[in-house]
Amino acid sequence: MAKKISVVIPNYNGKNLLEKNLPQVAKTCPNCEIIVVDDASTDDSVAFIRDKYKNVKLQELKQNKGFARAVNSGVENASGELVLLLNTDVSPRANFLEIASSHFNNQSVFAVSLADYSHENGNVVVRGRGGARFKKGFLSHFKAESRAGETLWVSGGSSLVDRKKFLELGGFDPVYAPFYWEDIDLSWRAQKSGYICLFEPKAGVDHFHQQGAIKKNYSSFFVKTISYRNQFLFVWKNISDTFYLIEHILWLPYHLAKSIVTFDIAFIIGFLWAVIKVPNLILNSQLSNLNSQLSDREVLSKFAKP
Repeated sequence: MAKKISVVIPNYNGKNLLEKNLPQVAKTCPNCEIIVVDDASTDDSVAFIRDKYKNVKLQELKQNKGFARAVNSGVENASGELVLLLNTDVSPRANFLEIASSHFNNQSVFAVSLADYSHENGNVVVRGRGGARFKKGFLSHFKAESRAGETLWVSGGSSLVDRKKFLELGGFDPVYAPFYWEDIDLSWRAQKSGYICLFEPKAGVDHFHQQGAIKKNYSSFFVKTISYRNQFLFVWKNISDTFYLIEHILWLPYHLAKSIVTFDIAFIIGFLWAVIKVPNLILNSQLSNLNSQLSDREVLSKFAKP
């Protein structure tokens, strides 16, 4: 029997993107419950949804909570067994949903990553499948070959997830707010819990990154700082392998010295910001490794470059 599907779209000042992409979402997901979670937008997003899309469920967050909390709120209030996570700058292609949802006949599947046709500076790059290795003290992730198979992580902006498993794992961790690495973090925890993440090249979406909320609302320096900060937080929260942790500690002086020599201020600020957040990680770190079925090395062995 077909599983009921909900669509969760977090929105922050994305009225123009909703106007452009929501019709395609409604067209390609005709029987889905569609939920837009508005993260305290200051544009006309809320009025637009209320006026033009009476059948869309609108959740209004009174304070800006960031990507993780917005998505979590939508998933918690969704009624579907599967939840399609879409960013406002994503437009689904025809027949993608039936193909992606068929993989959930396998009870071990946590999520399916969609073929993300990323529009970047006039070019289209197919993303959605990734691998990683532990290198110089950090998890170094990379774009993997776009063919069917397992992927280390699924994108929080273009993927289909098992709602029950998403909630069981605690959803996206707000410690990464306002954005970046929360989807890798959740996928990592799913992998260590014994679940699998798949990439489906025949289920595609168009992703217009240059038009998204991050590019529109944040400076490149802030985005870079957040990216550095969250790389530290990921390691400190999730990595339990003793030798990986020793490697991380030994490489840290090198990275800090390099950032000083190259005037990479974003790295230094990102590191100090991560240190401030350490108290938030203690309980989360314990919970992350509580039900681990696979070790860090066992997870990475499936995805590291040869």
